[in-house]
Amino acid sequence: MEKIIDEKKQGTTLVTDVKGDTSRKLYIESYGCQMNFSDSEIVASILTKQGYSTTQDLKEADLVLVNTCSIRDKAEQTVRKRLEKFNAVKRDHNPKMKVGVLGCMAERLKSKFLEEEKIVDMVVGPDAYKDLPNLLEEVDEGRDAVNVVLSKDETYGDIAPVRLGTNGITALVSITRGCDNMCTFCVVPFTRGRERSRDPQSILKEVNDLAAKGYKEITLLGQNVDSYVWYGGGLKKDFEKASEMQKATATSFSELLTLVAEAQPKMRIRFSTSNPQDMTEDVFHVMAAHANICNHIHLPFQSGSDRMLKAMNRQHTAAEYLKLVKRMWEILPNCTISQDIIVGFPGETEEDHNDTLRLMEEVKFIFGYMYKYSERPGTMAARKFEDDIPEATKKRRLVEIVDAQRKHGAYRTQQFVGKTTEVLIERESKKNENEWSGRNEQSIVVVFPKEQYKPGDFVKVKINDCTSATLIGEAVE
Repeated sequence: MEKIIDEKKQGTTLVTDVKGDTSRKLYIESYGCQMNFSDSEIVASILTKQGYSTTQDLKEADLVLVNTCSIRDKAEQTVRKRLEKFNAVKRDHNPKMKVGVLGCMAERLKSKFLEEEKIVDMVVGPDAYKDLPNLLEEVDEGRDAVNVVLSKDETYGDIAPVRLGTNGITALVSITRGCDNMCTFCVVPFTRGRERSRDPQSILKEVNDLAAKGYKEITLLGQNVDSYVWYGGGLKKDFEKASEMQKATATSFSELLTLVAEAQPKMRIRFSTSNPQDMTEDVFHVMAAHANICNHIHLPFQSGSDRMLKAMNRQHTAAEYLKLVKRMWEILPNCTISQDIIVGFPGETEEDHNDTLRLMEEVKFIFGYMYKYSERPGTMAARKFEDDIPEATKKRRLVEIVDAQRKHGAYRTQQFVGKTTEVLIERESKKNENEWSGRNEQSIVVVFPKEQYKPGDFVKVKINDCTSATLIGEAVE
């Protein structure tokens, strides 16, 4: 399952000013996981070469693209409302405007969008962005355009993303695409295809370029980032068929992490999202050996019940998960861990739910992404199981999970009170224009008075107070 961005943050309009001879205006919105936001930067790069510049004004856009998420029904409903808005603007203000759907929802609902509802002009799947120039020609000639073919080798490693809506400080660097895990609740293998990794040299080139441009932090990104393996090309599933020479010289995720950390020792390195079955102890040792790799791991566990984990086709048990976390803390005692949880999966009993609460109590995650189960058409769960948990029960269980996470988050942040932590300033605080906001290496938000600092500065901050999600302090240097 992909890491999902908080719904309050979904729908971010990604915009930038592109220099050069640009006459057509592009408006992009992205929803869902970080991979979608990264993909929108690839799309912007491709369309910049086609003469587009981006705009924040929807009414002046020649082309409107929405990069979509299919992970939950609510995300899809949000996108549908936005498409209705786009079409209203098209009808009332700009009849020549073209509307396109990108990403996971595009692949899943291609015929419905184009033929049944007729609410878009173009549908482009996650592996077809290089075909955008051809598809736009089709649209310009008055024909609907669609390409949702999944690729076995496309990684977009040869495209330099246009950094959209960023602060010039942090950036996403995609290292894998697709997923082979086949969790029964998840649409990603069907909408993004089989897992394949990107050439490490192209990753290093992108990281070095970001450093040269002044970026201070990157996140290595993938649906299942720690299963990265490069053996000269091909799908992850074909690795066992590779030659002994290819296997002997293959680059694993821990080795890639080492390469990146050593290439830019002054740049902070994060990674997401990890999977318990693929996380290995050597990653912990690499993190311990390099001060610039942040002490935080996002490690979804989905449920504390082995019965539910088996139904979800998760390749770990609760005990194996806890053993992995224990070993992580032996090697990385200052590392924080965050989670993904699904409540109300088909067949979940009160005992199963309580197993999840018990696992949360034992780990005490720093933060998490917690959702009610929603049936996704095409997934194994939709074919095998009845969605038999009443909505009221799902809501009540979710409230209990969220309350537990809030308590645990407060416990973890309280450990920082009285201590000093290094913060990378990212922006002005949303709640107080007189404060800076940034994250420390444990991925906790820190706010403190502005004083003489600026975004992009690393600042030592003494923590005086906290909430369940934020540290509050003052600069000490």
